[in-house]
Amino acid sequence: MDMYGFYKGQILNAYEYLGAHFTVGRTTFRTFAPNAARVSLLYADEEIPMLPVYDGNFYEIAVPNVKVGQPYEYRIYMQNGGYTDHCDPYGFGMELRPDHKSVVVDLSAYCFADGKWMKQRGNQLARPMNIYEMHLGSWKKPSDNEWYRYDELAPLLIPYLKESGYNYVEFLPLCEHPCDESWGYQNTGFYAPTRRYGKPDDLKRLIDLLHQSGIGVILDFVPVHFAVDWYALAQYDGTALYEYPHSDVGVSEWGSYNFMHSRGEVRSFLQSAANFWLKEYHFDGLRMDAISRIIYWQGDEKRGVNGNAVDFIKVMNLGLKENNPDCILIAEDSTNYPGITKSVHDGGLGFDYKWDMGWMHDTLTYFQAAPAQRTALYHKLTFSMMYFQNEKYLLPFSHDEVVHGKATILQKMNGQYEQKFPQARAMYLYMLVHPGKKLNFMGNEFGQLREWNEKREQDWDLRKYPNHDAFYHYMAKLNDIYISHPALFEWDYRTDGFYWLDCHQENRCIYAICRKGKGEYLAAVFNFSDQVQMDYTVAIPGAIVASPLVYSDWEEFGGTTPRGKAVFQMKKSNLTCTLQPFSALLMDIKQDGANTY
Repeated sequence: MDMYGFYKGQILNAYEYLGAHFTVGRTTFRTFAPNAARVSLLYADEEIPMLPVYDGNFYEIAVPNVKVGQPYEYRIYMQNGGYTDHCDPYGFGMELRPDHKSVVVDLSAYCFADGKWMKQRGNQLARPMNIYEMHLGSWKKPSDNEWYRYDELAPLLIPYLKESGYNYVEFLPLCEHPCDESWGYQNTGFYAPTRRYGKPDDLKRLIDLLHQSGIGVILDFVPVHFAVDWYALAQYDGTALYEYPHSDVGVSEWGSYNFMHSRGEVRSFLQSAANFWLKEYHFDGLRMDAISRIIYWQGDEKRGVNGNAVDFIKVMNLGLKENNPDCILIAEDSTNYPGITKSVHDGGLGFDYKWDMGWMHDTLTYFQAAPAQRTALYHKLTFSMMYFQNEKYLLPFSHDEVVHGKATILQKMNGQYEQKFPQARAMYLYMLVHPGKKLNFMGNEFGQLREWNEKREQDWDLRKYPNHDAFYHYMAKLNDIYISHPALFEWDYRTDGFYWLDCHQENRCIYAICRKGKGEYLAAVFNFSDQVQMDYTVAIPGAIVASPLVYSDWEEFGGTTPRGKAVFQMKKSNLTCTLQPFSALLMDIKQDGANTY
């Protein structure tokens, strides 16, 4: 390991030196504890003194005939005479909670067979990216008190993703964590996949099989804070090694410890962890949590920019791209800080995408409002395109929107049960047509009504009810349209890929949108009012023929209109249609030669 680079926070391979490195003959254990009085390895009911190496800040011991799966931990003796037993910060596996020791892992044991996928993957800027966000432990469960193993999920998950039209899956954090209710966002093992769902090789096999089926895999990664549990990173060597020494900036709003990103050792730890998941597990990308807390002190713009943390994220993202040129880096960020998706060389933070939290909040606010109020809120749905060119946005309806009393996405729709479905169908077609990659949390696709609970599987029995089953098939149809129509993704981040055909029908709550891609021209018309809108006419430049791709009010999707019944006509580039309440229509447009794209 480049020791100078480690201390300066410049390396992304610290895990190749630190941690427990298994070979058949012997396993070498190393840890970094600069303020410890001494360190021992606790292994197989023995306490084995470790030797200080290099500059005395690292401790090392080689042990013969170690077995894979053997638990171990480090006893850190403090300068005041006491000691604390810690799991390995760089440990590659851990015991199942409430046990908390590290376990020995052979990282080289699994051989991936996803070479074809790895050669062709990329950041998807001009490709479709339809992400199914999920929590592994509560998607499906074999019983109330059990979880499927990672690899056991593969034959259940892969067919479902493919038939539902998702080409990416994003897992909520899988790093080891002690508390189920944290959903993985308060970690104790930043290099250890949680044992809840099996062993490290089981996770590798799941990712391998997903790739072989043409599905990309994104991991939710937490670079801001960590769990306060005494056996993990907290006060690791008897001092605040990873965290701030002062609680005013050291404790997060979630009650966890904030990483001190100004320390080179902390930077090397985190960016090596990010690189570890991309290299060793073949994750295609990382969604990085709570980036606003890196940009601003405690996430509060009034407290100012945290320059050291911003510098850390730039160095990390630049290094990740240099080591993994085709990886996808996604920021969960709700601030207006500029350049989130601009390259580091151009002065940005170096992410590929940023979650469009403003779009999400505005859209849900609009559909939660009563129809009579939507005239006043009309431009909630046009505002996003005023700033869309500032960043490369991804549109999320994520786990955060279906918990803590917020209600599920379907439940958020205004009105009673029967009225919610047509509004949700129309809203999701608006999401489809809006520029930006897509993300939906599990359960949204069939109209989950109960807020998400990490202890229960999704309410799959809802598919037995016609409204929910029809809604699922509608969502699958939208996903299929998205994946197969370049106009909906190819020019996402070009100014000529989108324009409003009509965004000034405030009193009627009608919108009309054009999307273009190389060789394709689509148009969509939306009626978000509770009234039938008769004979609405909009000009579509150069259009000579329009054919419907999907109408949200078709009977097969739970609507009132038989498929085949005419709802529009085209005459001299003018489209005239009659739209049912809360309905949306997407059309394929053919143009004359002078206007063909």
